[in-house]
Amino acid sequence: MRTAPTILHLDMDAFYASVEQAAKPSLRGKAVIVGGLGPRGVVATASYEARVFGVHSAMPMAQARRLAPNAAYLVPRFGIYRRISEQVMSLLRGLSPLVEPLSLDEAFVDLEAGGAAWDEESARRVGVKLRADIRAATGLTGSVGLAASKMLAKIASEQAKPDGLVLIRPGTERALLGPMPVRTLPGVGPATGDHLRRAGITTIDEIAEAGEDELVRLLGKAHGQALYAMALAHDERPVVAEREAKSVSVEDTYDVDIHDRLRIGLEVQRLADRCVRRLRDAGLSGRTIVLKVRRYDFSTLTRSETLRGPTDDPAVVREAAARLLEPVDTTGGVRLLGVGVSGLADYTQEDLFAQAHLAAGEATTEERPEAEEPLAEEPAAPPERVWLAGHDVRHPEYGPGWVQGSGLGRVTVRFETPQSGPGRVRTFSVDDPQLEPADPLPLVLDVPDIAERPAPTGTGV
Repeated sequence: MRTAPTILHLDMDAFYASVEQAAKPSLRGKAVIVGGLGPRGVVATASYEARVFGVHSAMPMAQARRLAPNAAYLVPRFGIYRRISEQVMSLLRGLSPLVEPLSLDEAFVDLEAGGAAWDEESARRVGVKLRADIRAATGLTGSVGLAASKMLAKIASEQAKPDGLVLIRPGTERALLGPMPVRTLPGVGPATGDHLRRAGITTIDEIAEAGEDELVRLLGKAHGQALYAMALAHDERPVVAEREAKSVSVEDTYDVDIHDRLRIGLEVQRLADRCVRRLRDAGLSGRTIVLKVRRYDFSTLTRSETLRGPTDDPAVVREAAARLLEPVDTTGGVRLLGVGVSGLADYTQEDLFAQAHLAAGEATTEERPEAEEPLAEEPAAPPERVWLAGHDVRHPEYGPGWVQGSGLGRVTVRFETPQSGPGRVRTFSVDDPQLEPADPLPLVLDVPDIAERPAPTGTGV
């Protein structure tokens, strides 16, 4: 392990919820919960105001509603989250070539590899300036941990939350870790934690006192040895630069189990199209098509088919997904469906429509023309428009706003912007032609040239 605290861990504070509060002035300082709003939805992020009520990530949404009935419940807006994440990751990549993103809102940085820091003082200066730059660019806060290893840097950022900076000085690690619960260490989940507790081990000091042989006996060689090393503050894992994606996938969980086989097939086709759109947006193609089916009893099946070359053709992916679905028994109902593509490449091989048939053992055929649509005697009624809570809209008279809620043929909108004060609320018919979906507004206008800004004074601890 290095002798200077030059590994930085950044964790954006309650990221999704903080973005929503920054975008919606009426929600600032209020309990905000972001996630799936259906009966089977789960919490993605809860603001710190919501956490006071006991709400946390991965909690069933129904339980969150019982704990915080008056909170604002919003559907995620992943487009704006990704855009802000790209701004933050760009700032990190300006510090070092070794940036290891863990998610949209979390990453490790090796400051020494980029020449940005080499000792305690320089590392602290970088951490202080980074937090200021993130706030200037996004209007959001992030917590920074600095230490001599990845494990310790992550622990430091947890201690820094929210909106702080903690630096762990080399030589103080054992004293800091000792009284902490075993769940603090990476790889110690609920099952391992319970196993250790039954053996009388509840703190990191007690892991170290138990010794490596006892941990190997309790947990197995690999896990026991790794856990003992971490309890002694030994972590040699390097920061690994961002890897290319290994797969692209989409999936949906349904509020009510789907039993109708035709609808299941149509959902798979829709997911295949969404997956291909993601592929194309990333400039990728892939060889292996994957279907995921979670049935009514929570049993999950995964089936895959590998083509002769990479594709981003929606017809090929749809057909492969449909073939994978054919032998799957869905009699009891389906609660989740997913379609993915792996074996990624940045090019597309020609004539893969034919290759998909070859992969299934069929004869090669010419590409078929699209079937003509049958004439309808009467035009079908347009489907009712769906307005998701938290998503952006625009009205020609009232301007930009966001959906507070909808139901019974009505939609309630609050008209405000990130730069305004709390806005007025209006209610419309769900099919009001003047109300339209809109793109998210930027959280910060006229972002300064951060590279030219001087480092702020103070420690930020």
